Amino acid sequence: MRTMLDASRVRNPELFAKIVTPDKASEIILDGMNVGVSGFTPSGYPKKVTTALAEAISKGKQCRINLWTGASVGPEIEENLGVVNGIKSRMPYYAASNKSLKEGINSRRVDYIDQHLSHFAQQIDYGFYGNVDVAIIEVAAITKEGNLVLGSGVGNTPMLVKHAKHIIVEVNTTIPLSMEGMHDIYLCAKPPYRREIPIYHVGDRIGSPYVECGLDRIEYIVESDILDHVRTLTPPKPCQVKIAENLIDLLEHEQKMGRLPQDKLLPLQSGVGSIANAVLLGLDKSRFENLEMYSEILQDAVFTLIKNGKIAKASGCAFTPSSYVWKTYAENPDLYNKRIVLRPLDISNHPEVIRRLGVIALNTPIEFDIYGQANSSHIMGSSMMNGIGGSGDYMRNGYLTVFSTESTAKGGSISRIVPMVTHCDHTEHDTHVFITEQGIADIRGLAPTDRAKLIIEKCAHPDYRPMLLEYLRYVETHIKGHEPQDLQKVFNMAIRFQATGTMKLID
Repeated sequence: MRTMLDASRVRNPELFAKIVTPDKASEIILDGMNVGVSGFTPSGYPKKVTTALAEAISKGKQCRINLWTGASVGPEIEENLGVVNGIKSRMPYYAASNKSLKEGINSRRVDYIDQHLSHFAQQIDYGFYGNVDVAIIEVAAITKEGNLVLGSGVGNTPMLVKHAKHIIVEVNTTIPLSMEGMHDIYLCAKPPYRREIPIYHVGDRIGSPYVECGLDRIEYIVESDILDHVRTLTPPKPCQVKIAENLIDLLEHEQKMGRLPQDKLLPLQSGVGSIANAVLLGLDKSRFENLEMYSEILQDAVFTLIKNGKIAKASGCAFTPSSYVWKTYAENPDLYNKRIVLRPLDISNHPEVIRRLGVIALNTPIEFDIYGQANSSHIMGSSMMNGIGGSGDYMRNGYLTVFSTESTAKGGSISRIVPMVTHCDHTEHDTHVFITEQGIADIRGLAPTDRAKLIIEKCAHPDYRPMLLEYLRYVETHIKGHEPQDLQKVFNMAIRFQATGTMKLID
C-alpha cells in the first residue's frame, strides 16, 4: 500500500511489506482478548487501530476487550471503545476525562481493577492475568534490527512487548526523531533472580535506548500522524500560588532544621493536574537551584524549569506532550535530551529506587480527613473519579511525603478536609505533611487527636474550621478509643450533603 513512511522511520526494507491499513490491523483483535497499548496520561498512545476497531464494533463486530495500559490514554482508545461498549475490563488506571469509560465503570458495565502503578508490569511478567494477546505500540521509528524508538510516553510498553503474542506498531510521523536516545529501557528479572536496580543518581542510565522487539515479532505496521490528545492546564489560581509558597516555606524550614541537604534539594516527585503543575511552577521563583526530579509524569512546569535553568535532571516514564511542551522542546532539543530520561513505569515508580534516592513526594488528593487519611480516587465513597495512580508508590516510600490541595471545592461549598474520608487510598501512616492555601500541617510524630487539631487549625478553610472543631470536641468527649469517630454523625453529614449540596457536620 502507499505510505508516507520512509527509511528514517522504518529502517529495515523488509518491514515495508508489513504496512497495512488500520482496518486490516484491527482484524486480529477478537472478543475477550487481553489488549495492551502503549501510553501514559495521555502520552504516546496508539490512535488509528483502536479507532478502526471501534468503528468495526459499531458496524456489528462482536468484540469486548480487556484493556491494559500504563495509565490513562486518549479518547481514540477509551472514549471511542467506551461509546460502543468495546471494553470489558480495564487495568491499571483510568482518568475521568474519558466520560464514556467513566460511566461504564460506575455503572459496573466495565470491570475496573485499580492498582498501584509500580505493580502492574511485574504482575504481567508473573503471569497473574494471563497472556498479552495483542500489543499496539506507538513509536517514532523502528530500527534496522526491529527495535522500537518510543516517543513521549514509555509506561508499561516494554513489558507488554515482551509478552505479546501479536504486535501492531503505529509509526507516528509527528513524533520528533530527535527524541531518539532519551529513553532508558530496563527490565527487572523475576524472583529468585532479581537483583538491585542500579540507579544511584537521577540521571543514571542502566538500559537500552530502545524497546527490544525484533523483526519477526512485528505483525503489522500502521502509519499515523495524529497528535496526542492533551488537556490544557489552566494558569495557576491565587490559592494555588499560595500553596506553592507554603511548600517552599516547608522546604526551606526542613533545610534550616537540618532534615534536608543544605546544598541542594533531594529529588522531587509530582502528581498530575493543574494543582501539581502550579506547585512545581512555584519553584521557579524560589532560591532553590540545580533541582532534580524522579517522577512518573513530567508536566509543562518541568519544561519551564529546565528552560530557566532550575532543573538539572528529570527522570520519568512520560512527559505531557502539550502544544507548549512541543514548542519548548523544538526550541532546543539537545537541552531536553540531556536533561530528561524516560524509563519504564515499574522503574520510575519502584519503591527501591524511590527510597534510595530520598524522593520528596508531592501529590494531590480529592479530600483528606482530620486524622491524616487521604482519598485520591472516589467521590462520596462510591463513584470512581480516577485511579490511585502512582501516588501510593511515592507516598509509602518517599523521604518526605506531602499532600497539597485547595481547602475547598465547588466554589467553597465543599470542604476538602472532612471528619472521615469516604474512601481511603492513603492511610495516616503514609503522609508527613498536608498543605492547603491556608497553611501547613506537619503531622510527623503526632498522636491522632493532636494531628486532627493541627490539620483543622492549619489546613481547613475558616468557613469550616468551627464545624470541624465542634466535631472533634464531641468525639473526644463522647467516643472512647485511640482515634475517635462517630460513624453515625459522619453518615448523616454525607446524606445531608447529597441532599443539599452543602457541608454540615453536626446535627
